[in-house]
Amino acid sequence: MQAPGGTEVRGEGLSPCRGSMAGDGGGSVGVVAKDGGSSGPARVLFPPTFSVSEIKNKQRRHFMFLRWKQQQRKEKLAAKKKRRKEREALGDKAPPKAIPKTIENQRVYDETTVDPNDEEVAFDEATDEFAPYFNRQTVPKILITTSDRPRGRTVRFCEQLSSVIPNSHVYYRRGLALKRIIPQCIARDFTDLIVINEDRKIPNGLVLSHLPDGPTAHFRMSSVRLRKEIKRKGKEPTEHVPEVILNNFTTRLGHSIGRMFASLFPHDPQFIGRQVATFHNQRDYIFFRFHRYIFKSEKKVGIQELGPRFTLKLRSLQKGTFDSKFGEYEWIHKRREMDTSRRKFHL
Repeated sequence: MQAPGGTEVRGEGLSPCRGSMAGDGGGSVGVVAKDGGSSGPARVLFPPTFSVSEIKNKQRRHFMFLRWKQQQRKEKLAAKKKRRKEREALGDKAPPKAIPKTIENQRVYDETTVDPNDEEVAFDEATDEFAPYFNRQTVPKILITTSDRPRGRTVRFCEQLSSVIPNSHVYYRRGLALKRIIPQCIARDFTDLIVINEDRKIPNGLVLSHLPDGPTAHFRMSSVRLRKEIKRKGKEPTEHVPEVILNNFTTRLGHSIGRMFASLFPHDPQFIGRQVATFHNQRDYIFFRFHRYIFKSEKKVGIQELGPRFTLKLRSLQKGTFDSKFGEYEWIHKRREMDTSRRKFHL
């Protein structure tokens, strides 16, 4: 028999080196030769760079890979404990903890980032389309509708969304165009229109139009989970007005989107219901969650997710109400032009 390098191997038998995987940490296995009658150490005949992927037996390959991953975790945990003991021994003289590099803290600076003390921003907020809501001149009244002939999953999602947003009503399209629906909504004092689109029986889009003067935002929707699909969910939400959390909407565009979401909910939440609706922006993805919280002690708070949950990605922001042909767009997401850097965000 010959080894891969052309070296002839002689002996009574060959056996795989089972302990080499955990010992070298590099994912290598070797073959040792047992000399008949000799009590000396076994000699490694195969090179130590033998990769796990070259093992033909699937079960053996998977077993060796798991052993290597287990060894990696042990080494990482041991190094972490060692660093913690060193910091405890140094006490106040310990060096500051290193801040890990993430895409968020390496974000490219955006010149449209909102300064809370900017007079121009304050003037725009006082004169934009959402000013009547924030001045308490209007009460939110929401119409939720769907695309034509919605399937059961989309219908259930609209019903659950209406239980999250107070004073919202679900109606079905019945073949009507949005241009005909919007005047009817304005005549019935609706302040916002939400349209849930679907593809292959799955909700995949959301159009949010603020009435009567706009703007209109078009979102791509993904990762939709209904209440029954959420693990360890809480009981059904109550009719109390929830609190609203808008997180990380920092640019002028993000500020407008945040004000649009805020205008869907009444001003004064009912804290007795202990319900919170959260819109969290991270890397231009807007994650929606609906929770109920309870104070276990002065320092501990428990939360339960009530559902539904979904993720939004802004596609466009249009001035005025919905108009697909002659509408004027404030912002349109163009992937090939805007997504050139992973550290550039727009919201």
